[in-house]
Amino acid sequence: MNIVILHDHVPPDAPPDEQDNLVQAKAVEAALVSHDHTVQLRAFGLNLGDLTSFLEQARPDMVFNLVESVNGIGRLSHISPAILESLNIAYTGCGVAPLFVTGSKLRTKDLLSLAHIPTPRWFTEDSLAKGTSDISGQYILKPVFEHGSVGLDDWSVIKVASRNQLQEKLLDRHSNTGNLYFAETYTAGREFNLSLLERPEGPVILPPAEILFENWDSNTPKIVGYAAKWDEQSQEYWKTPRKFDFPLADQGLLRHLRHLALACWTLFEMAGYARVDFRVSEFGEPYVIDINPNPCLAPDSGLAAAAQCAGLDYAALVEAIVLAADK
Repeated sequence: MNIVILHDHVPPDAPPDEQDNLVQAKAVEAALVSHDHTVQLRAFGLNLGDLTSFLEQARPDMVFNLVESVNGIGRLSHISPAILESLNIAYTGCGVAPLFVTGSKLRTKDLLSLAHIPTPRWFTEDSLAKGTSDISGQYILKPVFEHGSVGLDDWSVIKVASRNQLQEKLLDRHSNTGNLYFAETYTAGREFNLSLLERPEGPVILPPAEILFENWDSNTPKIVGYAAKWDEQSQEYWKTPRKFDFPLADQGLLRHLRHLALACWTLFEMAGYARVDFRVSEFGEPYVIDINPNPCLAPDSGLAAAAQCAGLDYAALVEAIVLAADK
């Protein structure tokens, strides 16, 4: 099969989360070649005329869509499948709707709430300005339009005593970073990732993973922040391994998480592959904290690790994604 891999345009001085997109592209290329596909790589930018001309000349049977951002803007990732659909070219992964909707964490949480899928309570600058009931407690401040733990650090988890104090914290983050933030109730508990892979019989949930916080400083919030996800020199990176083995006592919880992950797949109209992230409270209550259509596909990613646990090596995982799109 003649396949074009579309990926982000990544400057040489880009941060690790952006550089990872090129790691994915090279790894996917090697996997596809191992299955006898002909492969070309192409960076996706806003010069759509050049891209269209390239695709018309390349005449791919399929595009492996790895576009996570356009000119560094993650909320524009839906443009890639929109262009491919307009050209009637088959492509891997999720379509326009799930990428557009999940580009905003607020829009994502609105849909989860409407579907009665549990997600932590949240507030925005606007909702706080309108006033609300007592909201004292612990919160995590998250950027509305960023993914990959961008904007999450030790200072993201805060305690407040009033609505005004929380509003001030959000305004401070907004003014200091230029990014819009919202406040989500912090769930002090366990963290799980459930990866899903589309197969001929429908979406299959790969073995669930729990992110462990090993030897964690009691003064440091237990979150998978930017350092834990991307900085290999940080303690957080090495102290947050994932595990796939669970005791019998966790089987009821895992069944519940699988049910919620499938509900999210259906709600957001996902395809190909996806990941749903959860926090589970100390009382065993699960909450969806993130929806990831087309999650990271690097060889050391959570999706690849879950596939390996299910008996699929990296090349087989990539081929399964291609087969899901070739229908």
